[in-house]
Amino acid sequence: MKTHNSQLTNIYTSRLPHKGRFSSAVVMLLGGVAMVSVGGCSLIPTRSAQSPTNEPQTQIVTDSTPAVAPPAIFSSTGDPNFVVNVVKKVGGAVVRIDSARTVTARVPEEYSDPFFRRFFGEGRSSQPRQRVERGSGSGFVINSSGQILTNAHVVDGADVVTVTLKDGRSFDGKVLGEDPVTDVAVIKIEANNLQTVPLGNSEALQPGEAVIAIGNPLGLNNTVTSGIISATGRSSSDIGASDKRVDYLQTDAAINPGNSGGPLLNAGGQVIGMNTAIIRGAQGLGFAIPINTVQKIAQELISQGKVDHPYLGVQMATLTPAVRQRINERFGDRINITSDRGVLLVRIISNSPAANAGLRPGDIIQSINNQSVNTVEEVQRIVENSQIGRPLQVQVERNGQTTQVAVTPAPLPVQREE
Repeated sequence: MKTHNSQLTNIYTSRLPHKGRFSSAVVMLLGGVAMVSVGGCSLIPTRSAQSPTNEPQTQIVTDSTPAVAPPAIFSSTGDPNFVVNVVKKVGGAVVRIDSARTVTARVPEEYSDPFFRRFFGEGRSSQPRQRVERGSGSGFVINSSGQILTNAHVVDGADVVTVTLKDGRSFDGKVLGEDPVTDVAVIKIEANNLQTVPLGNSEALQPGEAVIAIGNPLGLNNTVTSGIISATGRSSSDIGASDKRVDYLQTDAAINPGNSGGPLLNAGGQVIGMNTAIIRGAQGLGFAIPINTVQKIAQELISQGKVDHPYLGVQMATLTPAVRQRINERFGDRINITSDRGVLLVRIISNSPAANAGLRPGDIIQSINNQSVNTVEEVQRIVENSQIGRPLQVQVERNGQTTQVAVTPAPLPVQREE
């Protein structure tokens, strides 16, 4: 069973009004088994590198020894100034997003009791206390009439959203919709003839391709960094964000708190990802949501104001020989697992589609709609791409016998923090 003792940090700067510095907003995430239920970003502990036993001697550079310059990153056209050209082309479409929300702190009921007020004083009010939290992120304009994409955590719960363009103009922003499961949101400002950025295709990306990030890290507006695609298809569980339903792009382009929601661009100036997460304490480990996913979610948010994700209501674990042995040793009196492969159902949520269909803890999913599955991630992808209300044919192994169960996905019940 794959576990993550890690945290994911949203790259979104936040501060309280009475403090003069920014600090990154940290979200504690669930580790352990993944759930196909309530579905950012994680802070993974720094790994210390081990020093090699035989270190090479340092080369001494003198006037007679030519220094070796680091190799330049070129675009597919071989232009060493492609970053400059991209920034000139689309930099004006990247915006700063400031948000503010009022947080109410409830005072314990005990303080309203006359007995306690004798000790703590009559001046302690039993009324709820309020404070204003402020934060800053990034976004990019996709429509000349004012539609902007950003991360959901940038505007989550915001009472006031302010969008500032590169030319200094500021507008009040209206949140058209946000989806915490994929961390995508759409904002609208009342403006016309805005510069836009074209959207690319994230399906064909390959590790090693040059990329550019533009955003507002730590309040430093219009910051440009560049690097490469380090990896594609990083699952949410890979990076410790098991509550999300996204496969991420990994990049070594420098991104920091405040870059949240900003674009990750290819050498042609097309958006191929939305910057969303970093690993604190590490270098060159940032993550972006593929633009194809962002675009799909954004279209639903614009048309419906929300996104309904298919939901089964199961807690799962990828079955391995080691997992099988541990479970049989601990629960051998109640369950006997004979398979070394498949997806083990650990828990069934009450009144969920899975419970109503008759799935049980201990069942091992072998296939869904005749598609063989061996990992939690494979099950999640199939469920996410299914249709609400249309049954899935789930083949499971139960007590050594194979059985077929029809499970009809329902809309995911999203729970929000207060």
